[in-house]
Amino acid sequence: MNNLQNHLEALIRQNGPMDIAAFMTLALGHYYSTRDPFGKDGDFTTAPEISQMFGEMIGAFLADAWMKTGSPPHFDLVEAGPGRGTLMADILRATATVPGFHAAAHVHLIEMSPVLKEAQRRTLKDYAVQWHESFDTLGQQSSCPMFFVANEFLDALPIHQYVRQNGAWFERVVGMEGDAPVFGLRPSVFTLDVKAEDGAVWEISPAREGFAAQVARHLRKNGGVALFIDYGHDRSGFGDTLQAVKNHRFADVLRDVGEADLTSHVDFESIRRAAAPHAMVHGPVGQGDFLNALGIGLRAGRLNQPEEYRRLTAPDQMGTLFRVMALCHDPDVKLEGFDQG
Repeated sequence: MNNLQNHLEALIRQNGPMDIAAFMTLALGHYYSTRDPFGKDGDFTTAPEISQMFGEMIGAFLADAWMKTGSPPHFDLVEAGPGRGTLMADILRATATVPGFHAAAHVHLIEMSPVLKEAQRRTLKDYAVQWHESFDTLGQQSSCPMFFVANEFLDALPIHQYVRQNGAWFERVVGMEGDAPVFGLRPSVFTLDVKAEDGAVWEISPAREGFAAQVARHLRKNGGVALFIDYGHDRSGFGDTLQAVKNHRFADVLRDVGEADLTSHVDFESIRRAAAPHAMVHGPVGQGDFLNALGIGLRAGRLNQPEEYRRLTAPDQMGTLFRVMALCHDPDVKLEGFDQG
């Protein structure tokens, strides 16, 4: 067992089985603090690492949103979960010729990993950047309009899982069997106003919903636009989507704890419910439709990147599974890439 697995075992033997959210928090805290997981030498590849086109389209979207909301003379350009800084670098490069955009922008990155912060510093060495451990510190410091992006950020926020057994709901937990972590169930007060068969799994994420609501409240107070891009589903439903990825392959969630990435699919209906009281919600739409509406096809032709274009937009690649949702403080603003609010 690795050191984290020894720590997990000690916690469980002392306090009893832990819920999936606590397990994810423990495992991912170790995982992201000890490595750069991106690219061919890491565990997975995200859209900004596939092609510069992705960041260029996001930059075009944000610049257009900035202009449509009145081109505020000071604003926060914020990314949550910025990886190596690749997406933000491409956004800044793509918007360099937009009159007034860079002069008005204050760049903020929300990042906890010391390893990734160093990578971001190298990537963004030519820009003034402020780092934050959480959205809380940014929100407390800022009263500017905010133009925000989070790509594959929500999927790594912790979830709870509930399983239907013998007509009742039980929470899935992680316990120990010998020296190995195992899944188990414990009684729960969880209820659901939807008919469920035995064996059904329902996932909730108060962490995701809370984060989306926090961003939406900030927009309502200060103005701006937020963009969330992640894999998931448009409607709440049953299913076990918790997964581990290591070396670009799916792995056992309970094996080598803290040495693999843990995520689950984002329930965008729950994100909409959390954000809608505070901001106008646009989407979700498929990533392929969104990028095509912004003109990525033309850019792919100029760069001669047909395979990268396909990976980002094709229905059997990232084009359909990945969803895009935007929030805006102003219900009258029409955002590019979304047919309707």
